[in-house]
Amino acid sequence: MSNHGGKRQGSGRKSKAEMIKLIEQLTPLAPTALEALKAGIAAGEFPFVKLFYEYYAGKPTENMDVTSNGETIGQPQEIVFKDYSKK
Repeated sequence: MSNHGGKRQGSGRKSKAEMIKLIEQLTPLAPTALEALKAGIAAGEFPFVKLFYEYYAGKPTENMDVTSNGETIGQPQEIVFKDYSKK
């Protein structure tokens, strides 16, 4: 039998208690993480600078241009509805 769909162990959003527990575990590491971020930015390492600006100014919206050989995919098509109520 397939395991696709339905309720599975460990799936779904974590409970509020689990989130609070994780935050409590990570809080002591915050000063160390901030110092590492500062060091990376001071060294001019791009991933650190990028991470800083994504949190500071917000991640820019991502746009995707889907084209094929210069043609846009998904051109409007004419839809024809057939009336099956008439015999």
